Parts: sequence; structure tokens; C-alpha cells
Amino acid sequence: MAVSAMAGIPALKDVYGDLKRRMDQAVATFQSQLSATRTGRASAHMLDAIKVDYYGTPTPVSQMAQVSTPEAQMILIQPYDPSIVKEIDKAIQASDLGFNPQTDGKIIRIPVPPMTEERRRDVVKHLNKVLEEHRTAVRNVRRDGNDALKKLAKDKKISEDEEKRALEEVQKMTDEEIRKMEEMSRRKEVEVMQV
Repeated sequence: MAVSAMAGIPALKDVYGDLKRRMDQAVATFQSQLSATRTGRASAHMLDAIKVDYYGTPTPVSQMAQVSTPEAQMILIQPYDPSIVKEIDKAIQASDLGFNPQTDGKIIRIPVPPMTEERRRDVVKHLNKVLEEHRTAVRNVRRDGNDALKKLAKDKKISEDEEKRALEEVQKMTDEEIRKMEEMSRRKEVEVMQV
């Protein structure tokens, strides 16, 4: 994207910075949810959403153990503290990922079964739902930005021309962020549907 006209106008600089930060945050959140989405291959990110009760604090598995994928269909978890193996095992079984972990007391092995065609279609539906939620989040940021711009114009802090250009720029920014998410989603969909 070209240099922002909004960033050059002092009254709009804060609005622009806030909008950009919030839209980028929505895209980053979407990207992290995509990486946690299950495909046919094992990935350490599949466990990102799982939290384990560790001394009263919900802690991500990746912060309590070394998570690796030695094979395409296997996730290996080596807890830093061997006494927490049972809790990690319970948390994985309680998750809705459909995994059946196997433990030897020190290491947890999670076989990742190949996905069926029906499961792949369900994952794609879920991806589309997540994409729409994040599109809506970006549009809500746009709405907030437009409201702030209209208020600045009403309070005579910016001219009508500046308001018009800023509204157009906010729309371009929104379109660009949504396009990024749609592209990520398309790539992930292809990965999920690959057998």
C-alpha cells in the first residue's frame, strides 16, 4: 500500500495508527487460527488452542513441553516437567481435535489419523466461518474509523475534502486486509483438500 495520506495529517494520524493496528491484529489472529487448523499432516500448531491447568494457570502446551513432528502423521510432546504428563494427556483428550494420545510416562505421542473426505469438507466449512468472523471484525474496525472521521469533520478538525480522502483510504485499507485473509484462506483450503 502507498504512503498514507491520513498519516500525514496530524488530526488523522492517531485514527490511522489505531485502525492499522486493529486491522493488522485481526489478520494476525486469523493467521494463527489458520495455522492451528488441522490438515492431513501433523503440525505442532495443531495444539496451540489447548491449555493445560498448570499450578492453577491455563498454560499452552508449547510453553510446557517441546512439541515436534518427527513424522508426517505423528506429534511428539516432551514435557519439561515429567509430572505434568497426565494433565497434558487429559487436556488433549478433552479437546475437540479428535486425538487419542499415547503416553509412556515421559513422552506423549499423538498419531494424526488421515482425514476423511467428509472431515475435510467440515474443516473447509469451519475455515469459511472463521474467515467471515474476521472479515466482520475488520469491517467493524472500518466502521469505528469512519465514525471517528465523521466526528472530526463535524468538530471542524478536518476539512470535508480531508474527510472524503480519509474515508476512501479507510475503505482501501479494509479491502486490502480482507483480500489478505481471503488469500490465506484459499491457500489453507487447498492444503486441507489435498489427499
